[in-house]
Amino acid sequence: MAEKVIAGYTVDVNEEGYLTNPAQWNKEIAVEIAKELGIELTERHWKVIEFLQEEFKQNGKLPTIRRINKVGGISTKELYELFPEGPLVKAAKVAGLSKPASCV
Repeated sequence: MAEKVIAGYTVDVNEEGYLTNPAQWNKEIAVEIAKELGIELTERHWKVIEFLQEEFKQNGKLPTIRRINKVGGISTKELYELFPEGPLVKAAKVAGLSKPASCV
């Protein structure tokens, strides 16, 4: 387990840079992680992030892209526009959650 300073906060991360303790996450950290990924967060990004976090709190795991479409009301096309080249991987990282199990 490694530590990293993001937005002035020391957080626990794994070898891929995902937070290992979601309780350490905050919006300032999200903005910095997004910048590292080349993403400037908008209201639509926050909708995805908040949905992921709520689903994780309720179910203990990340939702699938299909669930984000059906329950979250965010289309796959929009997910790819917001988080290009791997929307669930990038969105989870920005949201301070673990890497999706379905992604290698």
